[in-house]
Amino acid sequence: MTQSGAGESLGNREEAVAAHTRTLVVCPYSTSRGPASERATARSPEARREEAVGLALAIDLHVVDSTLVALSEIRPATYLGKGKVAELAERVKADEINLVVMDCALSPVQQRNLEKEFKAKVIDRTGLILEIFGRRARTAEGALQVELAHLNYQKSRLVRSWTHLERQRGGFGFLGGPGETQIETDRRLIEERMMRIERDLEKVKKTRALHRASRADVPYPLVALVGYTNAGKSTLFNRLTRAEVVAADMLFATLDPTMRLLKLPHGGAAILSDTVGFISDLPTMLISAFRATLEEVRAADVIIHVRDIAHADSDAQAKDVEAILAELGVAGAADKLIEVWNKLDKLDADHRAGLALGQGEGAPIAVSALTGEGIDKLLAAIETRLARGRSLIDLDLEAADGQGLHWLYEHTEVMARETGEDGHVHVTVRVPPDTVERVKRRFAGAARVGGAPFDRADSGH
Repeated sequence: MTQSGAGESLGNREEAVAAHTRTLVVCPYSTSRGPASERATARSPEARREEAVGLALAIDLHVVDSTLVALSEIRPATYLGKGKVAELAERVKADEINLVVMDCALSPVQQRNLEKEFKAKVIDRTGLILEIFGRRARTAEGALQVELAHLNYQKSRLVRSWTHLERQRGGFGFLGGPGETQIETDRRLIEERMMRIERDLEKVKKTRALHRASRADVPYPLVALVGYTNAGKSTLFNRLTRAEVVAADMLFATLDPTMRLLKLPHGGAAILSDTVGFISDLPTMLISAFRATLEEVRAADVIIHVRDIAHADSDAQAKDVEAILAELGVAGAADKLIEVWNKLDKLDADHRAGLALGQGEGAPIAVSALTGEGIDKLLAAIETRLARGRSLIDLDLEAADGQGLHWLYEHTEVMARETGEDGHVHVTVRVPPDTVERVKRRFAGAARVGGAPFDRADSGH
């Protein structure tokens, strides 16, 4: 069986196991007003519950129910209060729940204690996101990055009962068949595996650096799409590049970065990169693991922040994306950033009329990646942003210089073209700084509209 075939077979087995895993999603939320809870309360508890259920459904779990739990304080032993733990334990028993997803970050002790009380497997938000990433990774590098993050997470959680849904994929994850080994052996094997992965990733990092250096030799700027998960980045990527990247209505449908050529309105081109979606409370270990992958964002000439403007928590999602960009060292890159308000097709006329888009270069651009509305405006904005520092040159070409005109279309952005009564072709082109001299050399005898011809000194002859 081929590697891809084996991967598909494993994925099918995992889906089958998940589909029979009766799951309860528990969403604790703080009722305190201290600064520690400020970020957690940036969105409504109902919206957080909807997102948590979406995360569980993203790996095909059978979600029986979900519940909100108000917390005035976090208990060190079980996170939740005794009464609530007992109530949930009864519910787990009555509904024959196999898995409880806690939409919060649990310590190893809290996780173990809740498993004893519930007599069911318990995972927290970090474990769930890691599992989704493990399922979504398609490239060798992506799989290594996810496994390293998962092993780091799992190392402190080795307990006797890693049994219910233990995955048979190199020892990480919670979906698969049963199996149990000694804790000490597990920990040693995990540490050895982590060291091997780190060595492999170091090689990948060097290869990526070489690829980036080779791309620097190609005269294409880099445009990166970023945004909250499920904001429509992949649909927008497909619309802009006419590609066929997976664009499911699902959290974390895209994990590994994808790159395609983006054609701009006046003949120029750029490389467009679709990146992993961000999410609130993204595990720090995942940000660290994917730092190399997200270097594409740091290296980008233009960053497009895609927002789901139809989502009730669009503003809170935008703040989460900005926080992660800051953690990646992309903060303060306002001159690179274009904010795109996506999913216009989901808004009614009143909501559309109420959008405060503003005017000018820094104003958001409203689009529907699904229908194509606003895409022309976005492409023009990308082109304008990339044009900073580029020169406009007007040329007057002989009618017979078809080869020269073709060269201009191949190597510059042709902004305007007009054929005069004398048969001469008047062309306005926009060129990056490193191409100006090539234009001068190639068209040394051509007149510049409104100016003198390029002289031989200018052309380098």
